Amino acid sequence: MNKEFFLAIEELEREKGISQEVLLATLQNALMIAYKKSTGNTADNVKIKMNPEKGNVKFYATKQIVAEVQDAEREISLVDAKTYKKSYKLGDTFELEITPKDFGRIAAQTAKQVVLQKIREVERDNSIAEFEDKEDEIQTCKIRRIEDKNVYVEIGGSQLEGVMLPQDQIPTEKYMVNDTLLVYVKKVKTSTKTAQVLVSRTAPGLVKRLFENEVPEIKQGIVEIKSIAREAGQRTKIAIHSNDPNVDAVGACVGARGMRVNAIVNALGGEKIDIILWSEDPLEYIAKALSPAKVLQVTALEGEKVAHVVVPDDKLSLAIGKEGQNARLSARLTGWKIDVKSESKATQDGEYNQTPSEEDFDD
Repeated sequence: MNKEFFLAIEELEREKGISQEVLLATLQNALMIAYKKSTGNTADNVKIKMNPEKGNVKFYATKQIVAEVQDAEREISLVDAKTYKKSYKLGDTFELEITPKDFGRIAAQTAKQVVLQKIREVERDNSIAEFEDKEDEIQTCKIRRIEDKNVYVEIGGSQLEGVMLPQDQIPTEKYMVNDTLLVYVKKVKTSTKTAQVLVSRTAPGLVKRLFENEVPEIKQGIVEIKSIAREAGQRTKIAIHSNDPNVDAVGACVGARGMRVNAIVNALGGEKIDIILWSEDPLEYIAKALSPAKVLQVTALEGEKVAHVVVPDDKLSLAIGKEGQNARLSARLTGWKIDVKSESKATQDGEYNQTPSEEDFDD
C-alpha cells in the first residue's frame, strides 16, 4: 500500500459517503486475517498499526513486561525488554515488530478487495434503501437469467436483482433472457448481508397499479377501485365506484375507443378484463359481478354470505364460465359464496316463480 491508497479512501468518503473510520477498521480486520493466514500465527497478542501519512502497515507482537516470566508467549522479562528499549519498566507493554518482508504485496491485494467489497455493499445498501419504498409498485425490469424455474431480473437498471418465483409467473407467458417485463414489487426482504426483491406478474396489485397509471380519475380519487379478483393470464374482474355523480366510472376506465383498458390488456399479455360497477347493495353487486351473463334474480341466505342466483337457461354456461371461472372470480370479487342455477332448474326447485322483467339486474 502507499499514500495514494489512503488518499483514495478519503475520496471514497466524499464521493460515496463511506466513513474513513469504518473502512479503515474493516481493512484492519481483513489485514489481520490475511497476516494470520500467510504466517500461520494464530496468537491473540498480535496487533496492527496503520500509518496513512507514510502509507505503511506494521504488525507487532505484544507482551507484558514482568519480573518473572510464566507464559513466554504473552510475557517478557524486564531484562530482555531493556535490550530493545532501555526506557521499559515493569508493567509496560512490550512491542516487537513482526511484519513479514513480503507482506506489502499481500496487504495491497487485501486492501483492494476490502475497498471494492465495501463499495459494492454501499451501492447495494443504497439500492435497498431506494427499493424499500418501491413495495406495491410496478417496475420495468430485464431478465438476467432463468434457473430452476425461477426468473431473475435486473430492476430498473439498479444493482439489485429481483426474483420471480413460479407462482408469480403467468402460465401462458414464455420468459427469455434479455426480455423486458413490467412487474409488481411484492416484497423487499433485507438482512445485514443480503437483499431479495420478490416480483410478480400474477399479483392483483399489478392490475391495480396499471389502472392507476392509465386512469387519471383513479389517481385523483374520483374513481375508486373497490376490489380485484384475478386469474393471471386469463381473466380479471375489477370493481370500481365513482365518488362524483357526474363521472362515469366505467367510461373513465375504458377510455376513448377503449384506449385505456386496451393499454392495460396489452401490458398483461392479452388478459381479459371485466370492469364491474360496485354497489352498496350486495345482491345488486353480485348480479353485476357475474357480467357478461344476464341475471334474473339474486337472493341471500339469511345470516350467511351465501347468494342464490338465477339466470336464463341459455346464459347458464356464460354465468358459470369455462371450468367455473366466471362464478369463481365473481365470488372472490364480492366475498360471497355464489350458487348459480338456470331459470328452469330454479323454477323446478321452487326457488324462482316470477316472470323476468327488463329491470331485473340489467347491465
